[in-house]
Order: sequence, then structure tokens, then C-alpha cells
Amino acid sequence: MNAIGIDLGGTWIKGVLMQVETGDMIKQLYHPTNGDKDWKQAVAETVSELRNVASDPVSAIGLSAPGLPNVTNQYIAFMPGRLSGLEGFHWGHFLGSSVHIVNDAHAALLAESRFGAAKGYKNVVMLTLGTGVGGGVLINGQLYQGNFQKAGHVGHIAVGDEGERDITGMPGSLEDAIGNASVEKRSLGRFSSTYQLLEAYKQGDYFAQWLWLSSVRKLAIGISSLINCFSPDVVVLGGGIAQAEDDLLRPLTDFMTLYEWRPGGYVTPIKLAQFGDMAGAIGAASFAISSEPGFS
Repeated sequence: MNAIGIDLGGTWIKGVLMQVETGDMIKQLYHPTNGDKDWKQAVAETVSELRNVASDPVSAIGLSAPGLPNVTNQYIAFMPGRLSGLEGFHWGHFLGSSVHIVNDAHAALLAESRFGAAKGYKNVVMLTLGTGVGGGVLINGQLYQGNFQKAGHVGHIAVGDEGERDITGMPGSLEDAIGNASVEKRSLGRFSSTYQLLEAYKQGDYFAQWLWLSSVRKLAIGISSLINCFSPDVVVLGGGIAQAEDDLLRPLTDFMTLYEWRPGGYVTPIKLAQFGDMAGAIGAASFAISSEPGFS
């Protein structure tokens, strides 16, 4: 069966027509969020384009977006400060079809758990390391959304009790410790992006090495805390910062030996996500098909 997945981001609208049983992507589309068209209309046109290339009927439509969906996953209920007009906007009414809405980090988790790095695991914690830090939790094979759909906001756990409060009011948050948005502040203005920080780190800049390793140490503390809470089969790291690969995994592995509780010597595996920028769209399609009556 075919499903359409849309990932609505601040920069790009990404769409995929997917064969759900296999995860094969039949067609991918990219449109700028703030291009020539209103972004709501651009979403509608993306859905229409994908419908037109489908040889079989489209069974479900899913849309991933930042923010907290309402309890029935029909619209984003809370998303202050970004994509004005998104809160409360009912996509099913607008598109004239059933549309299932899911948080973007939750969608990335679903993509990895069904087709990617976490395939075959029932209990998974995923962290998306990018501008901020998002994530999701899979329990017994099911996405855990929690009360008010807030579950999985792993970037807002505390890895310290000092510093400014983050957007949720949390001091010393994991998001502020490693998210790209805080690099300039953390580096006292020396670096404007994690990419710049890592380039200096690789060239032997002592300040950059101290700063990056301090951030990775806090990430290890955060992951170890999540392992204590959820005891997952695997932890998956996605997002742009995870593209650092060995420059992230090597020091993270060393720090995990200090902080992870390992009864019986068991080490929780940490894997890099397999899907890149289409993870949200793939996960949205997967969420939609699992949400339709009669499908699983």
C-alpha cells in the first residue's frame, strides 16, 4: 500500500510517496517553506503532486511538524514562536482527506524503528541533535506520546543546575549543552555553528576541543539518565550533529563508560540514524498508515 508523508520544517517542506510494507520511496519532493507560495498551499500542492505519480491509491497521509499535536493527532495544538498559523490548523479539513499529525522528532523515531537503525527493537530512545535537541521514545513497539503529547522532549532534561533556563524553563538543559543554537553563546562568540566548532576541534584547537568534549560529556550524562529511566534496547542518534560520526561516537563511548549503569556488564548500544533529512516524511507516512482503521 502507498502512503504520503510530509515533513513541514522552517526551511523546507519535504514530501515522500512511500510503499509502506517495504519502505521504498517511490517519489521525493522538496519545496521551500517560505518560497513563492503560502506554505499551507505549498503543502497542498506537494500532496497533489505525490498523488498524481501514485500508480496505486494512497491509503493514508501523514504530516510531521514541530510542536505538540492534539490528543487525536489532527493538528498541532502548541507551537509558539514558529510557523505562525500552524497552531490549531486542521490539515484534514484543508486537504479534504484524513491527515494524521505527528511531532517531527517522533516521526524520525518511527522511520528508524520501522525501516532503519532501530528496526527489530521494541524499546528505543532516539535523540535528534540539531538546532536544538529533540527525540522520541518507543515502548513495546509503540510510540509513547504521553500526556499532552509532550513525551520524548529529551533535550529539556537537565544535565546541570546552572545557566539560563531553556524555552521550557529548565536550567542546564541538554539542548543548551549541545544544540547548534547555543554554540555562539557557549563559545563566547568564537564559533557560530557546530560545524565551525568541529573543524577547529579536528585542527587541534585546544579551546574547541575543551568545548566539544564538554558538550559530549553532558550528552553522555543525558543518555545515561535516559537509559536509567527507560532501559531501552538501543539508543539512536540523528540530526545534523550526528553527522560528526566518529568525532562524536569516540568520545561519547569513552564518557558512557563513566556514567552508564551496566548491571551484569550489559552495554546499551548507541547507533547513528540511517535516514537523513527525509526521516520526518518517512516517519509521518508510517505513522499515518498505522493510525488508519484496519491497518497496523
